Amino acid sequence: MNNLRTLRLVERAHDALVQRAPDRPVPTELPRRDFLTIGATSLLTGLLAACNSRGPQEAERLLRFAERRNEVVERWLLRHTSMDHARGRTAGDKFPSYFISDRVPVWDSAALGPWTLEVSGLVRQPLRLTVDDLRRLPAIRHRVNHFCVEGWNAIAEWWGVPMQALARAAGALPSAAYVDFQSFDKGFHESWDIESALHPQTIIAYAKDGSFLSPAYGAPARLHSPIKLGYKSTKYLTRIVFMKERNGGYWSDQGYEWYGGT
Repeated sequence: MNNLRTLRLVERAHDALVQRAPDRPVPTELPRRDFLTIGATSLLTGLLAACNSRGPQEAERLLRFAERRNEVVERWLLRHTSMDHARGRTAGDKFPSYFISDRVPVWDSAALGPWTLEVSGLVRQPLRLTVDDLRRLPAIRHRVNHFCVEGWNAIAEWWGVPMQALARAAGALPSAAYVDFQSFDKGFHESWDIESALHPQTIIAYAKDGSFLSPAYGAPARLHSPIKLGYKSTKYLTRIVFMKERNGGYWSDQGYEWYGGT
């Protein structure tokens, strides 16, 4: 399939999905074969474009174009109503951990004072929560998958406060379309669309597998949701900012897909 045909297919998918009613199936004017072809070919087409005679700049434009169109398809597929229910054993100590600092980040209360979580931006009532404040809020406990962009998944039981509850407590404004999650791990952050941030299974976790988080897994608190790839789940959380516009993120600024849905 050549680049031009792939772009036309992506355009057709975009137009069809935007125009559809939310409770209706994918329109018949978008053939199933074409629809399934889009996801399998758009990234490959972008990579191939990097080798064509128009050079890397054209490839970058194609990749960004494909990413925008793919996001429309991803948002439709997720619909923010599906729930993850993990089957199988929890990974326990084998659950992978990662960070971008040279060593495991640990909050230095002697130098920085007690850890707090700030909830600010487009809200009526900004919050600043201590660890105890966070743990006193209504919490949920669920056993879900953690999906990695590298192709593996691991199961864990997470305990924490739903983002929906924090948004209500802070009075998130209707103009807030995105949420930025910021970290003390060398300035790490990732922004999310508001629908994903407020999914029922998106939580600010402070415990894993029955124990409070250890530094390896993002203590004192971290973002987690099975509806996003792992690189979108900010660990070592310090700030949650409700925003009108998206502002990228550590990995998405390096070429990873911004939406990162599962």
